[in-house]
Amino acid sequence: MSKFSHLFSPLQIGDLTLAHRIVMAPLTRLRSSQPGDVPNALNAEYYGQRATKGGLIVSEATNISLEGKGLPGAPGIYSPEQVAGWKLVTEAVHAKGGVIFLQLWHTGRASHSSLHPEAGLPVSASALAINDGSQAMNAAGERVPYETPRALETAELPRIVAEYRRAAENAKEAGFDGVEVHSANGYLLNQFLEDSTNRRTDAYGGSVENRAQLLMEVVEAVSEVWGKERVGVRLSPYVIYSDMGDSNTVGLYTYVLGQLAKHGIAYAHVVEPRVGRASQNPALDNSLPRTATLFRKAFDGVFLTAGGYSAQAAEDVIASGDADAVAFGRPFIANPDLVERFREDAGLNPPEKTTFYGGRERKYTDYPSLADAVASVE
Repeated sequence: MSKFSHLFSPLQIGDLTLAHRIVMAPLTRLRSSQPGDVPNALNAEYYGQRATKGGLIVSEATNISLEGKGLPGAPGIYSPEQVAGWKLVTEAVHAKGGVIFLQLWHTGRASHSSLHPEAGLPVSASALAINDGSQAMNAAGERVPYETPRALETAELPRIVAEYRRAAENAKEAGFDGVEVHSANGYLLNQFLEDSTNRRTDAYGGSVENRAQLLMEVVEAVSEVWGKERVGVRLSPYVIYSDMGDSNTVGLYTYVLGQLAKHGIAYAHVVEPRVGRASQNPALDNSLPRTATLFRKAFDGVFLTAGGYSAQAAEDVIASGDADAVAFGRPFIANPDLVERFREDAGLNPPEKTTFYGGRERKYTDYPSLADAVASVE
């Protein structure tokens, strides 16, 4: 029996029963087949390695449209070929008895026009470029300055909602068990939420209620496809990279989480603040409040937290009642059998950061499991 009794207790999420509370977080790896951003057999092997009976995986962020694409090599869910590719992944996860949700993604201004030349400039809530010293990645994989995005017209927003709906429908066809709406980390829906990026004067700007409107319309649309019990939402209240921020973070996210609770979604997934860009530094920012503690009471459904957790820290946050489950990112990259390692309180493989994005098998599907380590000793 594991010493992490809370971490290994069952959990009901919507109409699904999970065997434990260790969630694989969405992890961008940029290994889809080109052209077409199509998931492939290597991706299926990767996810299948990390699947466990009754364990929840949230897929890497997946483009709902070509316009929403922000990185070369990221997969999509808007073409028949992409749907067929994702079927390989869901079948691999289900063969292990696992559960997998697809994370729906539109990067908004965190993009470059070369990735979607027919669509033109990236789009956002307002025509404000990212100006935090970071750079975009163009279609050739080169780092270039961010462009000033085009502000979406009010009349265009129903199209955006329809693209989320279509992506949710495609996710169902691909065999997923549900969807997670990505409204975090400086991407399009997050850009509408926060007043540093939303300077609109229409019904989608100004008040907290107005700025949250697009997210709520998207949640409603995908819930009509899946049922609210198969929909999650990811939020990042204190993530400041990509030039994000809000003048009233507590008020904004307390309202958003309250509205999501009223909607009855399966879970809310909240990211803890990190020092600098999440891809560069995993350390938690101790100058900012713990979002799990601060916002737990705003959402009376299943509450997931993510960001810099060890097994013991995860056990403690669940025991405290501040979260119901914990999503792990980097540990899952380097440890295909992370759940078993936590169960046995075993050591972990360190992740190789230089292979996080792009590449093939190396440091993607070839990290050793505990069984591999034993076999090599024998």
